[in-house]
Amino acid sequence: MLSKALLRLGAGAARHPWRVIAAWLVAATLAALAAVAFGGRTADSMTAQGLDSQRAAELIERAGTGQEGMTAHVVLTPLDDRATFVDDDGARTALARLRAEVLRLPHVLGTSDPAQALATGRDTAVRGGHVSADGRIAVVRVQYPDQSRLSAEDLDALVDLGDRLRGELPLRIEMGGNLFYAFSGSDGGVSELIGLLAAAVILFLAFGSLVAAALPIGMAVFGLTVGVATMTLLAGVTQVPTFAPVLGSMVGLGVGIDYALFVLARHREYLSCGLDPQAAAARAVATAGRPVVFAGGTVVVSILGLAVANVPFMTVGGMAVSIVVLIMVLASVTLLPAFLGAAGPRLARTGRTGRIARIGRIARIGRTARIGRALRAGWSGRLARRRQPAPGAAHAAGWRRWIGHVSRHPVPYAVGAAGLLLTATLPVLGLRVGLPDDGSLPQSRTERRAYDLVAEGFGPGINGPLVIAADPSGDRGVVDRLVEAVAADPGIASVAPTHLDRATGIATLVVFPTTSPQDKATADTIARLRADVLPTAIGHGPSRAHVGGAAASLSDVGQRTSERLPVFVAAVLAMSFLLLMLVFRSILVPLKAVLLNLLSIGAAYGIMVAVFQWGWAGALIGLEATVPIVSFIPMFLFAILFGLSMDYEVFLLSRVREEYLRTGDNGTAIVEGVSRTARIITSAALIMVAVFLSFAVADDPSTKMFGLGLATAIFIDATVVRMVLVPATMTLLGRTNWWLPKWLEGMLPRGPVDTDDTAGTDDTDGTDAQSTGQAPHPRLADR
Repeated sequence: MLSKALLRLGAGAARHPWRVIAAWLVAATLAALAAVAFGGRTADSMTAQGLDSQRAAELIERAGTGQEGMTAHVVLTPLDDRATFVDDDGARTALARLRAEVLRLPHVLGTSDPAQALATGRDTAVRGGHVSADGRIAVVRVQYPDQSRLSAEDLDALVDLGDRLRGELPLRIEMGGNLFYAFSGSDGGVSELIGLLAAAVILFLAFGSLVAAALPIGMAVFGLTVGVATMTLLAGVTQVPTFAPVLGSMVGLGVGIDYALFVLARHREYLSCGLDPQAAAARAVATAGRPVVFAGGTVVVSILGLAVANVPFMTVGGMAVSIVVLIMVLASVTLLPAFLGAAGPRLARTGRTGRIARIGRIARIGRTARIGRALRAGWSGRLARRRQPAPGAAHAAGWRRWIGHVSRHPVPYAVGAAGLLLTATLPVLGLRVGLPDDGSLPQSRTERRAYDLVAEGFGPGINGPLVIAADPSGDRGVVDRLVEAVAADPGIASVAPTHLDRATGIATLVVFPTTSPQDKATADTIARLRADVLPTAIGHGPSRAHVGGAAASLSDVGQRTSERLPVFVAAVLAMSFLLLMLVFRSILVPLKAVLLNLLSIGAAYGIMVAVFQWGWAGALIGLEATVPIVSFIPMFLFAILFGLSMDYEVFLLSRVREEYLRTGDNGTAIVEGVSRTARIITSAALIMVAVFLSFAVADDPSTKMFGLGLATAIFIDATVVRMVLVPATMTLLGRTNWWLPKWLEGMLPRGPVDTDDTAGTDDTDGTDAQSTGQAPHPRLADR
């Protein structure tokens, strides 16, 4: 049995806490050292096999143009408002000096030369995107090798050069490019600190103890250290996307503190009922640890299901986040009970039950363990006969009144709550996926200022050039036809001079759309080039041409994820239904849970669209411009949220089912089950929301989307769904909640979180529930 295995695991950790803590310290140290020695750097490869943009990238790599590597651009304009690069010798001299300085930087393969282009002719410089039509803005494009050969030091060198030259040249200097995206660093460190502080405050308010508040935080920090180090090691053998560490930290902190909260709350209940700290820790892991393992496993399986999309960076990113979640689950059932054992009686609640436990411990220390157990058992028996209210009963009373009220008026509450969530879901109909560009960054960032300058001088499309790679296959006229046809397209502003590799015959055309990278019209232009313009220019011969570049790659990934999303959603829903049916021995309970989870996730998607695409309340999270939803985020969010929602589903419905099995009354089971878990679920949800919202204020729009989407869905799930829709719908369904065909019941194995089957098996100190003079208390059954 899983519970007995967890019981032994928890008992061993609580009995020898310092050994376990030392083992985790060693593991964290070794993981960090291994990450430094053998780990790799995160890198983005927003493409996948079979996509047109990937075929273009393969041709570019064969041609050896260097365009497959990283790039940066330095945007310049004279400080003198009357000067231009066309007629001001001082401005041109400064431009030439800056380019020469950039060329001397490490790993720079080459740069564009606006000064040379101007010497050739103003029209050539303008047509090639070197100098704006008014001569006020120039762009030096810097070519670097592949990201695997670079580091943050290369970005620092470029930035430091810009800082130095700003004081020496009569130019305004701004910088951008994918080198900044890859190495500018995330906001994760500050966000993690804010999330930890917020979680600590909530834990202190929930438990009223600094020690109790510190233990989940300490466990989460340990787990996150090992998890992120393991992620870095994974980056040494495969390409881990740059968003994975931030997302892993976000989800890892949330689930780690949540899982620790559930186990810690159960531990304190056992302490309050007279068990000594070691026995209480063991029983807490055996009972609350089972749904933690189940819920964590569900999160991992859901996230690993991203492989359905067949997009490598999503699969690897999901694997990296899953590693962090698994480590948090392991820490919850090993490191946390060691902390609980080391903390001893300091975690016990105050009040009469706490004094009883202390009397037993004093007697055991003063005389013998047997006398201590007898004294504790005697007082516990007297307390049980007096029907002393269970710890937390006062807090549960308020929730009991609320749930009772909802259960007496199920129809209006069910209709009202469902209508509210459906209304919040409506903006999803306008969801548009795309790539937020540097124009969505705050004005304090040089990337944003460079973006605005380039858009002002050349048009918005210059910020997201497309690269057309063509293999003429002997047709000498195909390149000229391509240039002519592409330049004539209404969505193309200009075409740079063609680069022809003589060895392979492959031609590359850099073209600039009339619209920005995140504009829907740009995606339409890409689709039109592929469907009409290129096939017409090439004809029926052996020649081929493909459209690549960052904008095209993200558009392709978005289309593929949109195509695979229905299959992925169906697979996750089916898995969730089967697992919940196994746990709760019911058809309608898992069906209702799946539908309600869909409602909460749909509402979260709708709010994301309203904030990011429509700009509603965007200023509250520092969003300065509307942006499309990043193409891979909806699928990622669905995987994470459906797994996380199982946490609360299992903890709440397990208690409801337990009460139903005990009383046989559906109404009583709903009121008692929901009210007794409401406080702990609310505290857990507040922690997750605080952690996720701390990431919503980051500069990067993708991080904002993850943070706001996760926080919104968890808040809705723990409030509107768990505290309104669940009791209302379960009241309406009545006894049919637990209906299961007999033929199916005989086929199903026992679920992993059914009941507290550890009673009478606790051998942590030679004492079980019966030897303490206690019958198993209903509060000690599984949530």
